[in-house]
Amino acid sequence: DTFLESCTKQTKTLIEFPKRKPAPPRPKVKKVLLLGSGGTSIGQAGEFDYSGAQAIKALKEEGLEVVLMNPNIASVQTNVDDKSSSKADHVFFLPVTPDFVEQIIAKEKPDGIVISMGGQTALNCAVEMYQAGTFEKHNVQVLGTPVSVVMDTEDRELFNNKLIEIDEKCAESYTADNIEDAIEHSKKIGFPLMIRSAYALGGLGSGICNDVEHLRAMGTQALSTSPQILVEKSMLGWKEVEYEVVRDAEDNCITVCNMENFDPLGIHTGDSIVMAPSQTLSNAEYHMLRDTAVKVVRHLGIIGECNIQYALHPESMEYCII
Repeated sequence: DTFLESCTKQTKTLIEFPKRKPAPPRPKVKKVLLLGSGGTSIGQAGEFDYSGAQAIKALKEEGLEVVLMNPNIASVQTNVDDKSSSKADHVFFLPVTPDFVEQIIAKEKPDGIVISMGGQTALNCAVEMYQAGTFEKHNVQVLGTPVSVVMDTEDRELFNNKLIEIDEKCAESYTADNIEDAIEHSKKIGFPLMIRSAYALGGLGSGICNDVEHLRAMGTQALSTSPQILVEKSMLGWKEVEYEVVRDAEDNCITVCNMENFDPLGIHTGDSIVMAPSQTLSNAEYHMLRDTAVKVVRHLGIIGECNIQYALHPESMEYCII
């Protein structure tokens, strides 16, 4: 990025590249537990079976012993036949819950654990175990994105606070853990408004509310699967754009691709079509959102892959991170 910027500005002096902090030491692990994708559902669909299978392949290439937990016998990553070129050394068809995961940790004694390749169930399980001190108790190192960073991205209030720290744009919103608080917040924002569930990768429980009764019904449903909802200003009709970003422990950061929903904000991605790469963004819009994605991912401290979603005004450069 620094080099390209210098070319654009036709800099005549020597290019000064930013100085990086020393990379953290390489984890000294020999045996790794990978939390698998489980049953296919919103927030942990087939892409997590694929990412988990690729993670197993990468871990095996590093000469590590791999233990997989995944109750879904129909997934690719659980294949243990001789035709599989890279398969887990041990597969446990058990639910990805704190109790079962701790039992496997006690039995197999892994040095490290991979939590970010299994979708929402794996992330929720890891957060619960982190808060209970289970990983520390068994001396298991979390590889990739730290659990504290997962909590910053999954908790709607923490995420908004992190964005404010770097002056990034997010929609006016308020968090609530009960329906009455959500209704109070709706008086500040007005209808229609958007509600979003915390700890829900696929947008489960999110949607547009047109009045108080609608909010009460949708909010009750969302809070039945999530401990928190975000009551947010509606940006109905804005473009919905996503970037896939990868960052490593040495702060190398790339945007793998960007995507654009065929339908505007207000229609769930699962009910729409996603185009990759985007088809209607200008060069300025593309690079504005790309720079923002890299900035946010670096500030949060993601190590591995992540996805950042935007609402982009169709007739101006105004955007919000959603």
